[in-house]
Amino acid sequence: MAKIFYQSVPFVHENVTLALESGVDGIIVEREYVENVAQLSRIQVLCYEDLELVKLHSKEDELKCLDLLNHGKQVVLEEGWEVIPVENLLAQSDNLLVQAKNLKEVQLAQGILERGVYGVVLTPEAICEIKPIIAQCKISQKIMSLQEATVTKVQQVGLGHRVCVDTLSLLHKGQGMLVGNSSAFTFLVHAETEHNAYVAARPFRVNAGAVHAYTQLPQDKTCYLGELTAGREVLIANYDGSTSIATVGRVKIEVRPMLLIEAKIDTPDGAISGSVFLQNAETIRVTDHKGTPLSVVKLDVGSKVLCHLDAAGRHFGMRIQEDIQEN
Repeated sequence: MAKIFYQSVPFVHENVTLALESGVDGIIVEREYVENVAQLSRIQVLCYEDLELVKLHSKEDELKCLDLLNHGKQVVLEEGWEVIPVENLLAQSDNLLVQAKNLKEVQLAQGILERGVYGVVLTPEAICEIKPIIAQCKISQKIMSLQEATVTKVQQVGLGHRVCVDTLSLLHKGQGMLVGNSSAFTFLVHAETEHNAYVAARPFRVNAGAVHAYTQLPQDKTCYLGELTAGREVLIANYDGSTSIATVGRVKIEVRPMLLIEAKIDTPDGAISGSVFLQNAETIRVTDHKGTPLSVVKLDVGSKVLCHLDAAGRHFGMRIQEDIQEN
């Protein structure tokens, strides 16, 4: 994911404050303001005079830019850049910055060669859009395909270590984490957004399942629930398939009675089955196709829940091509 910088040249204190509060990765200011801005937040502050601003008009400009990058200069492509020359530069350098003035240009820069540029420099006029730009580029993720699965078994299985994931975000009805015994078949486990007579809602929490289970992470990665720690990012999924990032604030692992839940999805190539172990408690919920949270203690054979199908095959959470069977 590309870093997001805000360029406050000429310097405007209110704009810098807003950029910092919005969550930019760095600020670019003139030399006389670098020290003061560096004291406001623990982020990267770049000196405007130390940057090499290049306007791409020709192949000669592209070659000049590459030469500067190869000599360790921090290059910023000024507005008006085009995708093909940027692709050529990215194929030979990992340290390119490009200017952008709106969300559309930021998203274009982030998608070049499927990995994007090192960083995007928001020009001063982008300040009016800075909050939605940061939200879309640093929090929102890709759309995932969720499908309705039919529950085929709900079975008590005794005690196990289950993982509660408390995030830094307040989640909403219809949101949760994708968790399963296989990375190829995960269930949308709902956040604790619902009140009941005994327990208050804890919308920052997902009681996600057993320690061995897989969960989806940003950037097409997975990990075991038992590996999550404070400060790590997890993928939050909404019932409509939209996804976002949340940071883990705390992980609680405790021994609790567990349920084995199995489900299947019918596909043109036949039924695909998956399973998950969740705590046997009324407050633990999965999700239906309308985003309604369904308590696991009320699930029956035939209940419909949302799941995500993927290709099996992970090594240290990264996708690999390998013949793997998980049961």
